[in-house]
Amino acid sequence: MTSAYQGTPQTRPATGSTTRRAATLLAAVALAQMLVGIDYNIVFVALPQIAELGFGPGGLPWVISAYAVAFGGLLLLCGRLVDRYGRRRLFMAGVALFALGSVLGGAATSPAMLVIGRAIQGAGGAALSPAILALLGAGFPEGPARNRALGIWGAAGSAGMVLGSILGGVLTQALGWRAVFFVNVPLVAAVVVLAWGSVPPDRPEAPSGRLDLTGGVLATAAAGLTVAGFTFATEDGWSSRATWACLGLAALVAAALVIVESRAAEPLFRKKDVENRHLVVGTASTFLFMAGFGALAYFVTIYLQDTRGLSALSTGLIFVVPCAGVLIGTHVGGRLATRGLRVALVGGNLIGAAGLVVLAAAIGAETSWAVLLSTLLLLSVGQGIVFTGMFATAATGSADDEQGTVGGIATTGQQLGGAVGLAVLVTLTAGTGDTTRAAVGWIAAIVAAGAATALLVPRTRQAPAEL
Repeated sequence: MTSAYQGTPQTRPATGSTTRRAATLLAAVALAQMLVGIDYNIVFVALPQIAELGFGPGGLPWVISAYAVAFGGLLLLCGRLVDRYGRRRLFMAGVALFALGSVLGGAATSPAMLVIGRAIQGAGGAALSPAILALLGAGFPEGPARNRALGIWGAAGSAGMVLGSILGGVLTQALGWRAVFFVNVPLVAAVVVLAWGSVPPDRPEAPSGRLDLTGGVLATAAAGLTVAGFTFATEDGWSSRATWACLGLAALVAAALVIVESRAAEPLFRKKDVENRHLVVGTASTFLFMAGFGALAYFVTIYLQDTRGLSALSTGLIFVVPCAGVLIGTHVGGRLATRGLRVALVGGNLIGAAGLVVLAAAIGAETSWAVLLSTLLLLSVGQGIVFTGMFATAATGSADDEQGTVGGIATTGQQLGGAVGLAVLVTLTAGTGDTTRAAVGWIAAIVAAGAATALLVPRTRQAPAEL
């Protein structure tokens, strides 16, 4: 397969300074992804102290939800902005928003100020995620090189989520809850230093054509309202007025989006995106991945703290084991994806499903730590393989100047899957005798569905990297 790098000399694989620049670029985007991962989890442990800022009943969950709604809602628009205005511009804008939101949250003197800071952090994540995927797509040729880069990127994100859990406990206990926001500032500075000389400059010419701003606003509203609706369902139940108000508005906005896109000269959703099987299956995989694997951490956390009586810090340390499994899996996933994307996705999901079935059978108040940790390690290897494979699948066959849109679509599927999956699983397991066991069983079924969906990936073998 011909590399998409032909005609873009600044990103063509080479030796010497170009190789060093590519390595620095990978370090910059990996650290940025780690920052996103850290920020996803770091505030959970600090919530009891954050409540002292003056949050009323029902207000505290918005410290989490504001981030998720802004992140999920803005991804599609930011993906298109990456392709239109440049990968470097959106990457740096995302980093700047992350820094601004972190400072605002850490300095907050009211609940509203802190929630706004979290929303700005979410907007920064929405700009960063498709920009990062576009930089990986343009900076590393399709095949082994890109798969290895995606593996490192995925491992950094996974490590960030575990570090977030650990740092949240350590910083809150030692320095107070404001430290969980201010810790991002030196990390942002390190990302800027690495990215400054390694992220290629954007094209100087002005973008041609019109930006589908109406479609972008409607897509943002539809995705954001959907995430908000399912978040309310998780927090307040399906009888909540807020749940159905958000989901009803999301349906109306989505209908308006379909009408607008059918008439737009340059629609946000292009016909070729819908017809691209790699992108469609990759996005479906990101949805199922987060609906299943992504929801597992919630139920395992409840099990470790409520059933086994562990502290928040001890729980975070336990998650080092599945993090190690994901690190192994992302490395293996890069190699398997080179043999075939279908092989990576089907194999990873089956390994994960097998581990989940064993976990569902074994988990309980008296389960030995050896059984629990070895099972978590096994299913996390499968999780890491799928993580690498699903984004490699989504990006396959798309040109360099379309990678932002592709990344935005695939990551939107991931965010929606997380919100929908958790809400549905909480509903399905409510009132059961053993919530964790029931949840793990349902998650195994979702992951098995991911394996079945992966069979739709076109049967291709990626070409070796150019030397």
